[in-house]
Amino acid sequence: MASDTNLTAIRATAPADTGEKTVFKILLTISFCHLLNDTLQSLIPAIYPLLKNAFHLDFGQVGLIALTLQLTASILQPLVGLYTDRRPQPYSLALGMGITLAGLLALALAPSYATVLAAAALMGIGSMASGGQHGMAQSLFQVGGNAGSALGPLFAAFVLTKGQSSLAWFSLLAFFGIVLLANIGTWTRRHKSHSPKSITVDAAYLAAAPARAPLPTGKIVLSLAILVALMFSKFFYLASLMSYYTFYLMGKFHMSLQNAQLHLFIFLGAVAAGTIIGGPVGDRIGRKYVIWVSILG
Repeated sequence: MASDTNLTAIRATAPADTGEKTVFKILLTISFCHLLNDTLQSLIPAIYPLLKNAFHLDFGQVGLIALTLQLTASILQPLVGLYTDRRPQPYSLALGMGITLAGLLALALAPSYATVLAAAALMGIGSMASGGQHGMAQSLFQVGGNAGSALGPLFAAFVLTKGQSSLAWFSLLAFFGIVLLANIGTWTRRHKSHSPKSITVDAAYLAAAPARAPLPTGKIVLSLAILVALMFSKFFYLASLMSYYTFYLMGKFHMSLQNAQLHLFIFLGAVAAGTIIGGPVGDRIGRKYVIWVSILG
């Protein structure tokens, strides 16, 4: 986003001796931009009650908005990630935020349900830039996005009192993110052109690692299938709660919309806290144990 951002371009230009501190600062900046982007994207599920009333939607149509948002992001992230792994694009981060901005403005001015779906698709496309890091670095990066997702319901209280068009005010956050990400892209391009001795962090890690015999293909396929099934189940539940939790609280416990949004914020804040804890714990005890505990929880 840039929800899962293109860290490959930055890793590929990190000098082996002095670049780690600079890359860490860049990572923190990207994490902050991830927070901004996911804050904007989480406004969509946070205002589902507003959209449901404004366009007289049923729960199936609300679910279609969520499907459009998640499907565009899920399909494009691995495709764009594969491309940028081979051909780093320094400005893909700013481009992703720009597409999110376009979707946000379209949502603010949407006159029909079809326009809402188009806006959701644009904001999903805004999550297209993909990449990764190890352990603690990945935790710092992801927590920005999870914290942003948690802030969305709080900001939704402002939208609910001012109306759908007030979403346009959040474009200021998107503009700020674009400026930061464009500067990161400029740094990456300049650093790449002036640092012929740079190496990738991943390459250095692999060079220092002991040689290991390759795993059997069948074992790899089985492991990936189990991992995909586990992650599918986890995010299936998370997406369902994000989409319908407020409706459930309002219908079952007769909560006000603002109070329901507060409970959604608490839930998503717990997700962010789990991300912070999961990174370093995974480095210590192994990621598969953290994944299993997360799924069973």
